[in-house]
Amino acid sequence: KTESAAKIPAEINTKLRSLAHDLSNSVETIMQASYLLAQANLDENAKKWADLIDKASRDCAKINRDIRDILKASA
Repeated sequence: KTESAAKIPAEINTKLRSLAHDLSNSVETIMQASYLLAQANLDENAKKWADLIDKASRDCAKINRDIRDILKASA
């Protein structure tokens, strides 16, 4: 356990875990839509934007996993 994680009150931890779960669902939807968009016949400019969305959604998913790991450790 990290020092800061150990100080999270139980009710706040529970609420943050619930929010992280909901965020995971939203990020997963974005990732799936991004994947489907990448399957379309896009011009180079649109492909760059689709790639940006894909990278950002993957970054969000990783950050959210890290947050969930911290919250799990402090439970």
